[in-house]
Amino acid sequence: MGVTLDLSRAAAPPLAKPNLCGMTRDELRAAIVAAGIARPEKARMRASQVWRWIHHYGVTDFDRMTDVAKETRAALAEAFTLARPEVVERQVSRDGTRKWLIRMAPGIEVETVYIPDVGRAGALCVSSQVGCTLNCTFCHTGTQSLVRNLTAGEIVAQVQTARDDLGEWPSPKEDRRLSNVVFMGMGEPLYNLDNVADAIDIIADHEGIAISRRRITVSTSGVAPEIGPLGARTQAMLAISLHAANDALRETLVPLNRKYPIAELMAAVKAYPGLSNAKRVTFEYVMLKGVNDSPADAKALVKLLAGVPAKINLIPFNPWPGSGYTCSEWPTIEAFAAILNRAGYASPIRTPRGRDILAACGQLKSESEKLRASARRRTPDAARLEPSRSD
Repeated sequence: MGVTLDLSRAAAPPLAKPNLCGMTRDELRAAIVAAGIARPEKARMRASQVWRWIHHYGVTDFDRMTDVAKETRAALAEAFTLARPEVVERQVSRDGTRKWLIRMAPGIEVETVYIPDVGRAGALCVSSQVGCTLNCTFCHTGTQSLVRNLTAGEIVAQVQTARDDLGEWPSPKEDRRLSNVVFMGMGEPLYNLDNVADAIDIIADHEGIAISRRRITVSTSGVAPEIGPLGARTQAMLAISLHAANDALRETLVPLNRKYPIAELMAAVKAYPGLSNAKRVTFEYVMLKGVNDSPADAKALVKLLAGVPAKINLIPFNPWPGSGYTCSEWPTIEAFAAILNRAGYASPIRTPRGRDILAACGQLKSESEKLRASARRRTPDAARLEPSRSD
C-alpha cells in the first residue's frame, strides 16, 4: 500500500486551460485526441511533434511550432497553454548560485536553486511540495507547514524556468550548464511519488530535456515503503537524509524515524533496484557540533553502512535563529571524513553555496518570506508595491 497524505483541503485550483508542459507523452497524446486536434491514428505523430517543441526547444508559443499546420497551431492555442509560472524573485549569488522564487498559483510559491560546478556541470535543486510535514529539527525549511503537493507540471516548470534563465534551449547534448537534477528542495518527494515519477519521465525523455536518469537524484528523509517503488518506477539515483547512525538520536533530528526506524530504512535501501558500485546510494549527514560529529559517531556510521555501495555527503550546518544547533568545527568535520575515507567511503564535505542569497541547504523559502514580511513592516507602501499573494 502506498504512503499518502490527505491534502484534499489544499487541492490545486483548476486551470482555465490545461498546460501541456506537465503532461507525460501518454497524457499529451490523449489530450489532443480528446480536444479533437488529432485522430487517434495520427495522435502519436502529432504528440511527438508538440513534445519536441515544448521540451527540446522550450517554446511557450504555439505559433513557433513551424512544422505544425497553422490551423492545428490555432486549435492547440485555443484548447491548451504553454505558460510558465511567475518568477517572483530571482537572485544570483557571488559564487554563481542562482535562486528563483516561483509562484505556481495564488499563494503557492516554491524556491528552486541552481548550483554550478556540481555533478557534470551544474545541478538544479527542485522542490516537490509547498512546505513540509517532517519537522526535521535542524532544517529551516521544515519550519513551514505543508500546503500541498506540487503537480508533475509544476516540478517540470522549475527545470524549464531555470533553463530559460540559463539560455539552455534547444536542449544541448554537450556543454550544458544544467546537467543534474536533485529532488532536495522543499518537501518530501516520496510523499508525492506519483507526480515526482511523472516529472522524472518528462525530464529524462531523450527527445526533450534529456537529462539522464543517472543524473537525477531523489532525496528522502526515510519513507521506507516508497523507496523500492521509487527505484522501480524512475530508475533515479537515491539519496537518504540520514544525519545519525542510531535511532535515539535520529528520532530527535528526523522525527520520521519514529515511524520508519533505521533498521527498516536500511532494509529498503539495500533492496533498492539496481543498487551497485556503479549506482551508489548517497547518504546526507549534516554536521552538528557536539551532537553527531564525534569519532564514535563516524565509526557507528561506518558500521551501519557496511556492505552498502554508498558515498556520504558531509554537510556543514547552516545556523539559523532558534535552531539550537551550531556547525561542527572544520577540523572536527575533516577528522570525521578521514574515518569514513579509511573505511573506503567517499565522503566529500559539501561546500556551502549561495548563503548570501539564502539558497543554502535547509533555508529554502522560509527566510525569503521573513525578509519580505519584514520589508512590509518597515515600509508603509511595501504592501502596495509588492505583488500580492492573492492576486
